[in-house]
Amino acid sequence: MSQTHHHPGLSVDQQHALLTAARRLAGEFTGTFGTETIERFLHTSYDQFAAHSTIPNYLPLLAERFARQRLHALARLEGHRDGRPIVLFMCVHNAGRSQMAMGFFRHLAGDRARAWSGGSEFATEINPAAVASMAERGIDISKEFPKPWTEEIVRAADVVVTMGCGDACPVYPGKRYLDWELDDPAGRSLEDVRPIRDEIERRVRDLLDELEVPAT
Repeated sequence: MSQTHHHPGLSVDQQHALLTAARRLAGEFTGTFGTETIERFLHTSYDQFAAHSTIPNYLPLLAERFARQRLHALARLEGHRDGRPIVLFMCVHNAGRSQMAMGFFRHLAGDRARAWSGGSEFATEINPAAVASMAERGIDISKEFPKPWTEEIVRAADVVVTMGCGDACPVYPGKRYLDWELDDPAGRSLEDVRPIRDEIERRVRDLLDELEVPAT
């Protein structure tokens, strides 16, 4: 691990996992970003999760996955575009509505568009009722994780969909915003979450139509 990124209390296994993650990211972004940028994004991502996580062993993996998304966003801002639209779904905890929306979007759009999600006060785990309701539609969001958003992620998105985060959602001039008024599935039963899920699917399909992205 770089001497400029020291996390006190890290186990040897966690240090090794972060080193391995840094090498993987360096390989993926060869020619786009240098080691310093990659390590900075990886370790600042680690710090963001460290304050919330109750399972320290997963921190290096979460940090790597989030750093990868942030680096893709930064690359896009620096002109590395592939023509695919990016939609960012944002809610308060990134544990229910925004995760279901991202799940539907990815399932329906395939590799023709990208979807990201984030929360203003991101939770420690995905809402189990949201996971179960999506599984009923054949979509597995159990391996997703609540996460924050960062400036580069918001700026790189073509469309930002907000769901109840109010003034906490960042606003950048010239960006397209959609505000979806949806009930929060937090604390609700599976039966009560199903109508929320179905409304999210309807809105995601409409958004894909607007973006001229064929839905599978």
